[in-house]
Amino acid sequence: MNNLEPKEVFSIFDEIRKVPRPSKHEEQISAWLVRFAQEHGIDHTVDDAMNVIMRVPATPGYENKPGIILQAHMDMVCEKNGDVNHDFMKDPIDTYVDGDWLKARGTTLGGDDGIGVAMALAALTSKTLKHPALECLFTVDEETGLTGANRLKDGCLNGKMLINLDSEDDGQIFIGCAGGIDTLAKMHFTPATVDTKDLFAARISVKGLMGGHSGDDINKGRGNANILIIRFLYEMMQTDGFQLAAINGGNLRNAIAREAEAVFTVRMSEKENLRIRFNEYVAAIEGELSDLEKDMHFDLESTDMPAAFIPEEQAKRLIRTIMACPHGVVEMSRDMPGLVQTSTNLASVKMRDGYVEINTSQRSSVESQKHYIKDKVECALSAACDEITHGDGYPGWKPNVHSPLMEVVKKAYVDLFKAEPKVLAIHAGLECGLFLEKYPYLDMVSIGPQMYGVHSPQERLSIASTGRCWQWLCRTLESL
Repeated sequence: MNNLEPKEVFSIFDEIRKVPRPSKHEEQISAWLVRFAQEHGIDHTVDDAMNVIMRVPATPGYENKPGIILQAHMDMVCEKNGDVNHDFMKDPIDTYVDGDWLKARGTTLGGDDGIGVAMALAALTSKTLKHPALECLFTVDEETGLTGANRLKDGCLNGKMLINLDSEDDGQIFIGCAGGIDTLAKMHFTPATVDTKDLFAARISVKGLMGGHSGDDINKGRGNANILIIRFLYEMMQTDGFQLAAINGGNLRNAIAREAEAVFTVRMSEKENLRIRFNEYVAAIEGELSDLEKDMHFDLESTDMPAAFIPEEQAKRLIRTIMACPHGVVEMSRDMPGLVQTSTNLASVKMRDGYVEINTSQRSSVESQKHYIKDKVECALSAACDEITHGDGYPGWKPNVHSPLMEVVKKAYVDLFKAEPKVLAIHAGLECGLFLEKYPYLDMVSIGPQMYGVHSPQERLSIASTGRCWQWLCRTLESL
């Protein structure tokens, strides 16, 4: 990676990818950032959330220019393919170059938002870049709770302008984002034993789905593994001898589920019919998704007879409930064509000891709709679940179409590339809404290089786009 351009950015990213940094486990990356600041003689502070703030003075000639904040988050989404042996708590990310793309072998790359951290650190340490006073804020736990932004104290930032480096689209300036709230539901049950004589146990699984970011990719029609499994179980649950023993799918609330499986039984006499119905089901789903989900793969295989099951009526109620739980785009924005306004993600269904746990994530750029879809999800899940809780949520970031910083960033792009950048809002969540609550005067934009497949093992970062984004950031800082 040290041979990639811009070297000052990729050499730092190469160091970052070696440091474990799962969300809620940022101890190592926060300590690494402190060591980086110490080694380069950069003034720095660490708060009680492990957020790191670094500051360097203005370069000669820029002393009277307004200072600016560069911001990125240090944690990463940790997703891997089921057949990959990787421990995110200790193993470095195994990267490789494929043409213009930087990728990881079977895991998320961590370009979201490691490349933003790398660009901010490169700006802090550059010997040639001209800039006003720089503050760099590196936050923890953006991906699973925005904990760092939530716990950021008043008065610790000096700048009046902020560039967030957590976007994933080349040549686009984001000036707004959706707010979000998570829902966690549990269905408790006492495991049941049944007469397994004359029963046949089977395991159904789906793998190879694209998955992706539950904000950026929710409108792209990708398959959700939880839904694909539950649709088959719903078809089968009236079959003689049906009992549900296990169901598991998805992992993270902000990722579309890529893999899922379930273990169930039917009467031995239904064994042949099961295979026929499975083949018919797979053919139907391929008819729906094969143009998009090129690597989707279903399996149905016999398995050892389970020792216990979810009680039959609870199992059927659970299947109906998940079938009824909404997933996907709820409403598109009327103000910004093409922008998803409200959505929900059926993120994970997990079998625990004595209960089934369902995680969903709701997003909306309209605060009232965020709570409406949260309530709608709760109503659906309450048919089977006896415990439902919601996270604290986070606010959206209302676009400021008259932003002076946006005009500077636009002009920098035009000067460099002789083309107009797009100015948009994003359906994904950014920390900017939380910053505005504590620093309401902040003028903010968000930019970043081109990435695809974030929050999934298909994550890839454009090398050329990273170079352009670095040039763009430098020109912006020099133009302020």
